[in-house]
Amino acid sequence: MSVQAGIVGLPNVGKSTLFNALTSAGGAVANYPFCTIEPNVGVTVLPDSRLEAIVSVVKPEEVVPATLEFVDIAGLVKGASQGEGLGNQFLSHIRQVEAMAHVVRCFEDENVAHVSATVDPLADITVVETELLLADLQTLSKRIERQARYLKTGEARLKEEMEALQFIQDELQKGTAARRLRGRLTGFPGLDEELLWRELSLLTAKPVVYCANVGEDDLTGESPAAKQVEAYAAEQGAGYVAISAQLEAEIAEFSPEEAKALLEELGLPEPGLFRLAREMYKQLGLITFYTVKGPQTRAWPLPAGTTAPKAAGKIHSDMERGFIRAEVINWEDLVNIGSFARAREQGRVRVEGRDYQIQDGDVVLFRFNV
Repeated sequence: MSVQAGIVGLPNVGKSTLFNALTSAGGAVANYPFCTIEPNVGVTVLPDSRLEAIVSVVKPEEVVPATLEFVDIAGLVKGASQGEGLGNQFLSHIRQVEAMAHVVRCFEDENVAHVSATVDPLADITVVETELLLADLQTLSKRIERQARYLKTGEARLKEEMEALQFIQDELQKGTAARRLRGRLTGFPGLDEELLWRELSLLTAKPVVYCANVGEDDLTGESPAAKQVEAYAAEQGAGYVAISAQLEAEIAEFSPEEAKALLEELGLPEPGLFRLAREMYKQLGLITFYTVKGPQTRAWPLPAGTTAPKAAGKIHSDMERGFIRAEVINWEDLVNIGSFARAREQGRVRVEGRDYQIQDGDVVLFRFNV
């Protein structure tokens, strides 16, 4: 299972450069607004020291890490919600992803044009988020109009849902992103909130990581521009990383040894891409569990709170349908003991049933029968 995140932002802020670094895709990067019209899709591996530790003792024939798919979406421009700058096409691409990496330009470079002719991170963020909010308001308006036709039945549930929709609409009109409204519909006790959010599929409900694209002279994001983005992300309860897309693209072309040497020279503990991948994982509310059965050891991304049968279903639908039990051990215990079989002999493997919620770092063997 791979999760998709869209790389969004204004034209010429470094989206395609970041995408190429994330995926080592090496696709063409051009200095003009619509160099990416059909979205490129690439896969990046999630860095995972726990998986490396498990592999070191299990020694499988095959290792499959958790991955994130990144979609390089062409730049949004003012008026996108009305179809400007291929806006409808871009918005439809954003609608299909599960989260957004919002790239914001925080570097000065006279050789790279800026659509507004000046570097102003908060103004850039406002342009993109206004278009997403306007698109969401269109979605809500259509839903409310449709709902009004059914209200004549007098059903209390429909009336409550209409009130919830109007509440969401009012908040969006104030500039509040839908993601900040999750959990705030408790005043509507008869409402299935999660179902409503899924049905609406609002763009501003998607988790977001703001990526301050800094110059190579500001790798730790200490510039006023980067600090503005960091403060805004904190205010929004969103994710944030400072990252130099240009540097990351260069590092992606190096051998592991060369990359390590360059990072040490720059005083950086790891590539910025690792921080971005982890922050995206966090904003998506994902955990990782592991399987070590047979010749393959694999890391599986999973929403926190998922029960054992549902987790088994991520591997194969038959495993969910015929679920019997889950045999579970923490990854660290497995590494210390050396094998799943030895851990079972020592009584360190727990047997869990249908209601067990998989925990981050669990190593699981599913028992099933179909």
